Amino acid sequence: MTHPLRVGVLALQGDVREHLAMLEASGVEAVPVRRAEELGSLDGLVLPGGESTTMSKLARTFDLLEPLRQAAKDGLPMFGTCAGMIMLADRIEGGTADQETIGGLDVVVRRNAFGRQVDSFEADLDVARLGEVFHAMFIRAPWVEGVGPDVEVVATVATGPATGRIVAVRQGHLLATSFHPEVTGDARIHEVFVEIVRDAAS
Repeated sequence: MTHPLRVGVLALQGDVREHLAMLEASGVEAVPVRRAEELGSLDGLVLPGGESTTMSKLARTFDLLEPLRQAAKDGLPMFGTCAGMIMLADRIEGGTADQETIGGLDVVVRRNAFGRQVDSFEADLDVARLGEVFHAMFIRAPWVEGVGPDVEVVATVATGPATGRIVAVRQGHLLATSFHPEVTGDARIHEVFVEIVRDAAS
């Protein structure tokens, strides 16, 4: 009998509980992750939203940054949302001088691109692989300003002043969204990630 897919949520900061619930709803075993030694038991990992500079400092403090970088290089599927997208980006605009990332996504991400907390908003997205719109929540969200040749644009904003902005990308085993799919009650984006995890595991 094959074991159920085991997907971790990096539990240093952010919407950990909400991601765990969405992953469980998508049919996998979901566990919080706080230590490097826990990475080896995972089939995939979610990097939740939060505050990206704080998250990178906490990852460094908990001796997680280098193990996370190595896990990404070794092919562990990772899904970053909001601050998690920034953590996966190779390049950041608007970050602090000492801000560190895990990297792996050949993208340029602008931090707080949509504005501050008071500028949080909701918008419909064009999501190619879903075939229909996804209603998304943006909270102090980044956006993607540029993508490398191997990066697939997964979603763009469909309505409003930010129409056309890139807000979800995939490069191989790495998926990232600038919005918070864990707070909308719609598990379809998590299901896309679970498919990536399933493909990698097989």
